Amino acid sequence: MNINATVIIQIISFVLLIWFVNKVLWGPMSKLLEDRQKRIADGLSAAEKGKHELELAEKRAKEVLKDAKLQAQNVLSQAEKRSTEIVEDAKVKAAEEAERIKAAAQADIEQEISRAREQLRKEVAALVVSGAEKILHKEVDAKAHNEMLDALVKQI
Repeated sequence: MNINATVIIQIISFVLLIWFVNKVLWGPMSKLLEDRQKRIADGLSAAEKGKHELELAEKRAKEVLKDAKLQAQNVLSQAEKRSTEIVEDAKVKAAEEAERIKAAAQADIEQEISRAREQLRKEVAALVVSGAEKILHKEVDAKAHNEMLDALVKQI
């Protein structure tokens, strides 16, 4: 065989091999590589999106925690304020009740003093009449006795 014919047959075989590889093997291989590249890109974008969502979730969690702390602080301050109001109200009511009891006791004392004075006046009047009877050695009649007692009571 001739070298030229061998080279031409080899060139034709090589061209057929390149065409076969390009049509049968290279297309599916390229498609596989593109699919894999796309999956990797999608995975990276999903990871980036997940990272971003995680950051947002952390921010939201911090805000919720901050709001919860603020609300708890408000509830505590309102409870403390209300308890102070209740204590102050109880103090005012206790002071009013003590004042009422004191006034009632003072009124009772004044009534007792008035009764005691009346009783004392009557006893003094009776003693005066008794003393006057002894001095006069005679008994004063009941009408005169009552008149004298009333006069003495008014003077005392």
